[in-house]
Amino acid sequence: MSQAHVHGAGPTGCLAALALAQVGWQVHLYDPLDAPALLGRQRAYALTHSSASLLERLGLWQALKPRLVPFSSLELWDQGTGRQCHFSGDDLGQGQRRDRAASGDLDCAATVRTTGPGSTRAGEAVGWISQHGPLMTLLLEQLQASEQVFLHLGPMASSAEAPRTAPGDLVVAADGSLSPSRQAAGLGWLERSYDQACLTVQVRLRGSRDNQAWELLRPEGPFAVLPLGGDAFQLVWSASARRLRQLESLDGAAFLDQLAGALPDQLQPEVLLDQPRAYPVALGLAWPVAKGSLVLVGDSAHRCHPVGGQGLNLGWRDVACLQQLAGRVTAGRLAPGRLAAAYRWRRGPDLIATLLATHLLVKLFSNRSPLLLPLRRLALDLLNGAPLLRRLSLAAMTQGPCRLWQR
Repeated sequence: MSQAHVHGAGPTGCLAALALAQVGWQVHLYDPLDAPALLGRQRAYALTHSSASLLERLGLWQALKPRLVPFSSLELWDQGTGRQCHFSGDDLGQGQRRDRAASGDLDCAATVRTTGPGSTRAGEAVGWISQHGPLMTLLLEQLQASEQVFLHLGPMASSAEAPRTAPGDLVVAADGSLSPSRQAAGLGWLERSYDQACLTVQVRLRGSRDNQAWELLRPEGPFAVLPLGGDAFQLVWSASARRLRQLESLDGAAFLDQLAGALPDQLQPEVLLDQPRAYPVALGLAWPVAKGSLVLVGDSAHRCHPVGGQGLNLGWRDVACLQQLAGRVTAGRLAPGRLAAAYRWRRGPDLIATLLATHLLVKLFSNRSPLLLPLRRLALDLLNGAPLLRRLSLAAMTQGPCRLWQR
């Protein structure tokens, strides 16, 4: 039986362990944090159809779905030009309907099939919002129930039971953007910091439907408003690091006043549900993303601006590709020593295209240059007037850019 050692038990690392176990690998999962610490983060994730497909294939979708908040519309609003574009489930198109039944082989972009009684109807959901706690609770339950996964959580377990790799064992680094595994292997890391940071906070607000998400393109940076159910929303506010540090220091009432000034008039914040937290953002890519017996997934392999909620979903497409290749090793159709090289080249197009797309989107819309205003107006007008272009744009957001090339 093939053996893998996964470093990092965040959502991506947990999914990688479950994915490898499903195709017959024995997996050891390591993290210096114990289970309560892993469960304790206060944040939410936007899941796209590529991530939903992976959850389906791992048998997790039906259990997680009741804990998700679907949104059936996405309002893209360029506040510099006043132009808006409305995306709905109808823009997903026939090609993105998902088959609930698990299939044998996965492709590097978590391809979804379009037939079968369980297919998602166009219009059902553009995406879903998951709170960290329920997601991690489900993942840890599944890991503990698996006979092929061995958990080594907490500082004592991680130090006392260090992984003993044998020749041919796979090592999966899912230990974050600073990745000790990547650094120990001497893999390169290319990074460009943005002149922005991001602030996340959960609030109660009125003026938006509970199944509607917003992506506000503001001169100081993108601003996402994600529904959490009822009148609760997760906000991801991009602006200069200095401005966000000032916002973090404000009391609740003063913060809400500043927030009201940043949101469109129709969105009125009422109550803070948690403490605002700011963090730096950067564009980063490890190259190679695999070498020898080491494979990088998630933030260990790449970082991108949170505009469009691409980061986690890009990492889960890493996991989908890894599972496909690991399954081929199990079936004897791929030599174990060739897995890392196959992963590196199959993930390359999706990684580069997604990082480039998010970077260009930030650069085009997060500025006050009057020279770019005509281009921005044209882009939004084309999206509004061309259903096919709108469908292709949404496909790129929900399935990844390389999914378009495979059609």
